[in-house]
Amino acid sequence: MLKDLLLRNRSYRRFHADKAISEEQLTELVELTRYCGCVANLQPLRYLLSVDKERNDRIFNYLGWAGYLKDWKGPAENERPSGYIVIIGDKTISDRFDGDSGIAAQSILLGAVEKGLGGCMIGSIQKQKFREEFKIPTRFEIVMVIALGYPAEEVRLVDKEESGDIKYWRDESGVHYVPKRTMDHLVLSWIN
Repeated sequence: MLKDLLLRNRSYRRFHADKAISEEQLTELVELTRYCGCVANLQPLRYLLSVDKERNDRIFNYLGWAGYLKDWKGPAENERPSGYIVIIGDKTISDRFDGDSGIAAQSILLGAVEKGLGGCMIGSIQKQKFREEFKIPTRFEIVMVIALGYPAEEVRLVDKEESGDIKYWRDESGVHYVPKRTMDHLVLSWIN
């Protein structure tokens, strides 16, 4: 059921680094994006896949991991992702990628959950340095990176109080809490 997949699809930032994933698994996840809608059916997104430990370490260096966890610099070496999917947009096809990349990323992550994996969409990227490191031509816009692996953390959703904060946090045992707005915050009444 879709709701079950959505509830299991959390932004995981700590993984079992010793559990490898394959390029075939990443390819299967990217294939899901072929079936998604996109603006004007232009299909401008492209994907770079990495399951190589050395390349993964290089990718890791250019990512920001959790803006609200100010004292946390990202997963420890034994908690790093086993793979990455880098979403890039081909500017010769379109100069707008936001809607398409969100649909693609969510589809990839739901497919990952179905495979027993977890992931995190990362938009905090040192894009120019990333481009130079991996020699990405300027015709491609670096849109986001999806980190993937076998989750090594518990993520719990909690209802956000009306006056409460939306910032996620971790408790002393490392459980990651994510406040979510309740339905009475989401659905508005018509004013006629």
